[in-house]
Amino acid sequence: MATPEIAVKSLKELNNNPNIKVEAVITQPDRPKGRGNKLTPPPIKVCAKENNIPCFQTEKISKDTELLKKLKEINPDFIVTFAFGQILSEEVLNIPCFSTINLHASLLPKYRGANPIQRCIYNGDQETGITTMITVLELDAGDICECEKIQITENMTNIELEEIIKEKSPTLICSTLEGLYKKTLTPRKQNTEEITIAKKFIKQDGLIDWGKSAKDIHNQVRSMVDFPTAYTTFNGKMIKIIETRLINTCKNNCSGNEIINITKSGIEVKTALGSLLITKVKPESKNIMNAYDFANGNKIKTGMKFGE
Repeated sequence: MATPEIAVKSLKELNNNPNIKVEAVITQPDRPKGRGNKLTPPPIKVCAKENNIPCFQTEKISKDTELLKKLKEINPDFIVTFAFGQILSEEVLNIPCFSTINLHASLLPKYRGANPIQRCIYNGDQETGITTMITVLELDAGDICECEKIQITENMTNIELEEIIKEKSPTLICSTLEGLYKKTLTPRKQNTEEITIAKKFIKQDGLIDWGKSAKDIHNQVRSMVDFPTAYTTFNGKMIKIIETRLINTCKNNCSGNEIINITKSGIEVKTALGSLLITKVKPESKNIMNAYDFANGNKIKTGMKFGE
């Protein structure tokens, strides 16, 4: 059970494993996408069809009586979920002979919830990971099977982290299934004192507060490159900030948002603590461009300010 691109490689790995037979794929319905609102199948459905795996789509599996009946007829050893996007009912969880296994993109119990990849970067964490767990009714609360740590570098974006997770997930899923099937793996309880929640971003979360430090703003920018995308204003128009770099995070406190230098590397801006180099931007109704080109095209000079 999965939906987006991040789960495709895991499905392929499961399907190619000689010790595993994928009986079916369950995913979300086709959705309108792009400027033309063309009905588009989920990436996992495309992969299933390319590999001749039976694929079922449902708006809400817990209420889909026909699909539940089909699942019970299949009588699987395991159900595997990875970014499926639906809550499973007790009836669904009782179907597999062994258990339902979920791949979650964090080191549980940190970042339970819908947005673990972006939130760990937003918070400036230097480490995250992936976890396989036994699915229970409570959100991301099941016993931990296996986990793998991933280092977060200073400029890593949410898109880059997602790619790493996409590459590492298949091995962990296969290892977990084998360990549980052969009874060589013993799941362990989560430490409830370490629970944190990863809420989804909304569009307003992208607004840059120049009263924050350079580090905080840099983390904000790189955590939301695709959505909602960090943004500010210049001359009354919105401008999305696509890429930044830290220059000096140890300067004394100063008023934020003033442009203090413009070079081919980008636009340097004061923050409440340190300065930030803006390297790529997306102005209103335009494509992504280098910040230097944006500065030249808009005759930007030092002393001007963002956010006004």
